[in-house]
Amino acid sequence: MKIQIIVLFLFANLFCSAQQKDVTTLLYDTYETYKEPSLRKRRIKHSDLQPLIEKYRKNDKFKVNRVGTSIEGRALSLISIGEGGTHVFLWSQMHGDETTATQAIFDIFNLFDSPDFEAEKQEILASCTLHFLPMLNPDGAEVFQRRNRLGIDINRDALRLQSPEGQTLKRVRDSLNADFGFNLHDQSTYYNAERTEKPATISYLAPAYNYEKDINEKRGNAMKVIVFMNSIIQKYAAGQVGRYNDDFEPRAFGDNIQKWGTSTILIESGGYLGDVEKQEIRKLNYVSILSAIYSIATENYKKIALGEYEKIPENDRKLFDLKIENVTYPLLGKDYVLDIGMNRLEVDKEDHDDFWYSSRILDQGDLSTYYGYETLDATGYRVTPGKVYPKLLSSIDALAAMDIRSLLKSGYTYVRVENIPSAKLASPFPIHMIGKRYEVPEFSIEVGFNPTFLLKKGEDITHAVINGFLIDLSSDKKINFKNAMIYR
Repeated sequence: MKIQIIVLFLFANLFCSAQQKDVTTLLYDTYETYKEPSLRKRRIKHSDLQPLIEKYRKNDKFKVNRVGTSIEGRALSLISIGEGGTHVFLWSQMHGDETTATQAIFDIFNLFDSPDFEAEKQEILASCTLHFLPMLNPDGAEVFQRRNRLGIDINRDALRLQSPEGQTLKRVRDSLNADFGFNLHDQSTYYNAERTEKPATISYLAPAYNYEKDINEKRGNAMKVIVFMNSIIQKYAAGQVGRYNDDFEPRAFGDNIQKWGTSTILIESGGYLGDVEKQEIRKLNYVSILSAIYSIATENYKKIALGEYEKIPENDRKLFDLKIENVTYPLLGKDYVLDIGMNRLEVDKEDHDDFWYSSRILDQGDLSTYYGYETLDATGYRVTPGKVYPKLLSSIDALAAMDIRSLLKSGYTYVRVENIPSAKLASPFPIHMIGKRYEVPEFSIEVGFNPTFLLKKGEDITHAVINGFLIDLSSDKKINFKNAMIYR
């Protein structure tokens, strides 16, 4: 009889796992059906969300309430759905330039408003009431910056509550007395899973609620849900999950909301190769958050072993956009072998709707413990400075008519253009544009400098690095490139 009970228990567990797997796979495979089409890039503003919020205000499935106002007077809205006794509170964009989960929230709304997944949705909404505050820092979002209009980090305002946004977050949490809280953020794309070359595409934390990092039932439940979410992400971004250090930060909202009795889960969206606008990471947020909510509704997370949380690799920060390894660098008559790590730094345009890159060398020397989204082993290659093309071009159109790849192969990385419009911020071509009288500084590989140089193997120029982008000159493939620089 005892053996029969064990067999039945194992069968039930396997059945539940298979059922959950099917739901997760279906969520991933059907995602494009629910992806909110009006949100397709990171730089979104309060005004972009208002038509969507108004749509749900008129929808009987949802309850929409204005729960606060930002410093500049923008409405903070709470959108709720469900009738269950377990209250789940999700807030996003506490930092104005962290928008990945905000977009995923509206994808989730589209799913709940659809006729699909009815059995799963009914199970969720009968057990849980879901509450979403999708843009906590609209003033920061307006100028695509981390901090609010007061210039403070809202996530360090849980004690003093100086900001109206922080006051709103505290008031809503307290009024709901939420059982679970999802604190949704973006992190630097340069985080990696510890001791691997893989980016930390998603990172998690069950924040500590005291300096001793004690684990009570509430924090333990958050850890178990994180372990479950990690298992989901591993299916689609294997090895690309990190875990934040859990040192207690007494000013932080996550730590305090955990302390106030809500099982709090921090989700940070990092980097993913080729996903500059974080649309694949948005999809992973959608799938993992919905799967986690389903696990909360069914209470499947309770079966998860707490010790699995510590097995998630810690976050590290050892990624470059481009890493050149073992390259020969001639200096003052001698040859040295260097690794060079460089990042493409975003510069916002005036309206904060788009950006251009101004890249920098971040480090050089022995970078053997660092990794790159793109890495070139340049053993046997030699760094060579680029030259200025000897002819003055009359316009940008004249440059567009030239064979840029041939110019690079001939050793030119700068072209003089007589009439560069003042409104033009960056070169759309993989070569720098310079003004008629601009003098290119003496070449040097140096931290803080723009990474622009050529690589030679023997007598042949084989690669160009222009504004931190690597161009293989032996290939005719389309160059993956956003912009070079303009120096007037």
